[in-house]
This record gives sequence, C-alpha cells and structure tokens, in this order.
Amino acid sequence: MTIKRLLLASAIGALAVAAPANAAVIHTVQPGETLWSIAAANGFTTRALAAANGLSEDSQVVLGTPIKIPSVAEAAAALGGAPVASTASSSSSGAPPAGAYTVRPGDTLSSIAARSGMPMIAVANMNGVDPSRPLLIGTVLKLPTGASIPTSTPAPSNTVVPNAPPYPTPERVSSSTISEIAAANGVPASLASAIGWQESGFNNDMVSPANARGVMQILPGTWSWINSNLAPVPLNASSASDNVHAGVLYLGQLLKDTGGNIPETIAAYYQGLDSVRKQGMLPATQEYVNSVMALRSRFGG
Repeated sequence: MTIKRLLLASAIGALAVAAPANAAVIHTVQPGETLWSIAAANGFTTRALAAANGLSEDSQVVLGTPIKIPSVAEAAAALGGAPVASTASSSSSGAPPAGAYTVRPGDTLSSIAARSGMPMIAVANMNGVDPSRPLLIGTVLKLPTGASIPTSTPAPSNTVVPNAPPYPTPERVSSSTISEIAAANGVPASLASAIGWQESGFNNDMVSPANARGVMQILPGTWSWINSNLAPVPLNASSASDNVHAGVLYLGQLLKDTGGNIPETIAAYYQGLDSVRKQGMLPATQEYVNSVMALRSRFGG
C-alpha cells in the first residue's frame, strides 16, 4: 500500500485506556472486548499486544482478567524489535477487510467479476474503476463479502489505489468533530466515533486493502450512492469532515433499515446489510461488532 502513516500518539491518547509511551499499564478486560479490540484501542497490532502478554494472536481474553498494555519499547522488545504500532496500511490489528482482492498478472475485470459471482459493472462501480480500461496489476479491489477467488499467484507487493472519490488526505479528525456531525444527523455519537476509531484511528489518509478510504473507510461506490441518495448537498471528496459526514449518513440509513438495532447496524457497516440478512454475521463480522461495542464506552456510549 502506498499510504503508510503511524497512528499519532495524541490520537491514541484520547482513549481512556491508552498506554503511556514509557510505561506499561494494566487493563481489566471488559464485556465484549477481544485481544484485537484492546490492541486497536491502544494503537498496537494484535501480534504486539499478544507478545507482550505471552499470548498467541488468536487467544480469547476472559472478562475481568488483567491485560498488560505495554509501552512502545516493551512491545518492540517482546517482538524482537519488529514494528508494533498500527499503521494506515495494516489490517493486523483487526479483522481482515471483507472481500479484499489485489489484481494479479493475467486478471481482467470481467474474469474477477465472474469468479466472484458479481456483474462486471457492479465491481467497477463499487471500486470506482473504468470497465473499458485494463486493470493495473496491484490494483486493490472490494468484492462481495464472502467472495473467495482461488489463485496460485501471490498478491503483488506494490499496490495501486483506483483514482476515485473519496480521496485520502493527510488529515485527522477528533472524536468531538465526529460527535458533532453525528448529533446533527441523529446518529449516536459514541457509535460514529467508535466506528471511526475502529476503521482508521480517525486518519483520513487510510486506504484499506479492500479499497475503502478515509476516516470512515468509504468505498467509491458507497460514496457515490450516499451523495446521490442521502447527502442534502454534494460532499467534498477531499475533506476529512465530509468523509465523516458520509459515514454518519450511511450509519443513519442503516439504523433506519435495522429498526435501530445497534449490533446489526455495526455488522451491516462492515459486512453489508444484505449479506448479514442472508448469511448472518460472519466470524470476522462478529469480532468487529464486539470491538466496536467495546469501544463505544470509551466515547461516552
């Protein structure tokens, strides 16, 4: 991924459980928390937090037990000097992006669409790519949730982000900004802030391996739909606050569609509402829901 920025210590410090840079603290596991959610809330990868506690990455934390939130130096030592902070291009601190695919040599948009069971024009619209042009090797795409494309070719190390709105910009927002936008649109502030933190750490420069962008990780196709159906005025594709606005409008629509069911709304934001209703929550989706629900308490929810 071409965009790599460390989550700033100041952003991490906004959370109540954030660890000091030079000293470990003890965190007691709360209802709904996972090793992933605790790591994400403190700006570490799951691997780093697990290593600092002598656990495996897939360990299940137990309600009420203590977890050491290490200093950066301690986490680095536990990993033998490897990077420990979450980055804009890394998904190691959370569930993998649903439907992420990187274009390999020999791929075409039509062949990818056929293998994923989705019309070519739908894949193009979802990702903001021109169906009449060849796909560049390394292009990151979002495919239907649960779609699996067998391939014996490893993903290219150099990736390409389709040139489509919304655009990543080197901006960060605060939880208060998200709360204000959420309140103005009838969405629980803690829900919007928790999703914004979970998705990007409030970083508008983030692009996921599934082609989602900005603070709220909006896909190009979703951005277009929000502008056409939900936004009262056109949103600025290069604005961090408008990326938040788009995510909040989308959350508001999902809340209406689910009858105000918060867990289902969170699941739909990650997996897609149709998919949730047809397949139920996938394991990664349930993990995502648990993490966001745990994070809500840190933003007043």
